[in-house]
Amino acid sequence: MDIRFDTVYYEPNALDYELGQMLRSKYANLPWMEIENHNRIPELTAADNRDFPKLKRHLIVGVRKTHRYVPNHKVSDWLVPYTSSGCPAMCLYCYLVCNYNKCAYLRLFVNREQMLDRLLKKDAQAVVPQTFEIGSNSDLLVENAITDNLHITIERFAREGRGSLTFPSKFDMVEPLLALDHRGKTIFRMSMNPEEIIQRIELGTSTLRARIRALNDVAEAGYRVGLLIAPVILLSDWKKLYGELIEQLADELSEKVRQNGFIEIILMTYSFVQNAINTDAFPNAIRLFNQETMTGRGRGKYCYRNDVRAEVESFLRKEISQQLPAMPILYIS
Repeated sequence: MDIRFDTVYYEPNALDYELGQMLRSKYANLPWMEIENHNRIPELTAADNRDFPKLKRHLIVGVRKTHRYVPNHKVSDWLVPYTSSGCPAMCLYCYLVCNYNKCAYLRLFVNREQMLDRLLKKDAQAVVPQTFEIGSNSDLLVENAITDNLHITIERFAREGRGSLTFPSKFDMVEPLLALDHRGKTIFRMSMNPEEIIQRIELGTSTLRARIRALNDVAEAGYRVGLLIAPVILLSDWKKLYGELIEQLADELSEKVRQNGFIEIILMTYSFVQNAINTDAFPNAIRLFNQETMTGRGRGKYCYRNDVRAEVESFLRKEISQQLPAMPILYIS
């Protein structure tokens, strides 16, 4: 994937780190704009909603200062603030927009050794081995194409860690990971959606067929694997779309994935903030808010009604049990 940026915004002390210097050299042909804090760039925060795609072409380089781990009870035990946040893709439902608004662009944090040291210390102190979700704030395959951070993280954790790392992706750039010495301590999860949704809603991400191929390759390389059907988006013909998706997964996933992988299912949550940005930045896009099927969920957020969710869950469980019977569904949320 060719990841291009227009401008780099950077905190000066980021250049005190090896990764900061590498990025300075890698993007030496771009304008570098000095900032005080990666969380507060007034000229970007003040941009109009319609400028959202332009903002996604900025790269922000800084030092991560927040390191609070959040307990999690799904695939991982902990959500870990790690080496990036945001993403250059433009999925119209992206939950990071709720946190960062228009400023959901890619931020790279150069103090990777500090973050990995902290993670390994947490792992060593645990009574039982823990699983750490390191990709909840970004897509680490995209980041790795720029920084090679996954090479460093996966192999060092394989040598020194007791538990597991995990991260999801919507991209197919897995080739650099296949020869790494991961020792089975990394769980790779691929997000899947019908191709129509990928093309019209998950803008800038890899195709469904490329994602399936990448997941097969990672499983063949000995990684533990799972797939997310996420987020489930209820277009008018959603049963047809998701029925065909599950059929394609059954046909194209490798035997290793089908026999050893697991499934997570997450229904879409949407927000007033996302709707406002999408209306201005993508006026011809599919409208994701549906008043007939959605209801309020906290301040400014919407989710599918309970009766609708029950219908979706029943449908997906039936289809998966028939097409992918060996893959357990860990949860539906």
